[in-house]
Amino acid sequence: MVFVTNLTRGSVLVDKGQVADNFWTRLKGLIGKRELPLGYGLLIAGCKGVHCMFMSMPIDIIYVDKQDQIVAIDAHMRPWRIGRIYRKSHYVLEVPAGTAQRTGASVGDQLQVLVH
Repeated sequence: MVFVTNLTRGSVLVDKGQVADNFWTRLKGLIGKRELPLGYGLLIAGCKGVHCMFMSMPIDIIYVDKQDQIVAIDAHMRPWRIGRIYRKSHYVLEVPAGTAQRTGASVGDQLQVLVH
């Protein structure tokens, strides 16, 4: 279980998330999911870029560095798109489309990640 708080904004990005940290979980990602509930997120460890191939919904992608600061956001990335590569990214959060805007997330924000 993953819980991600935006310390800069005082908002919760993810309160019921999962971690993808091996070949199979990273490969599968969100493929096959029809919708994402509010508060859900997938933390993809060791990730500098993503794709939305075989997905059926848009998502927000939040790129985060080793210090847990947001380095980039791809909001409302549509299915069958390939995102940019961010060299500073250490992991990404894939969250429901609109999460970044709803929570006020912005480049430079400090996050806190708790994994249970």
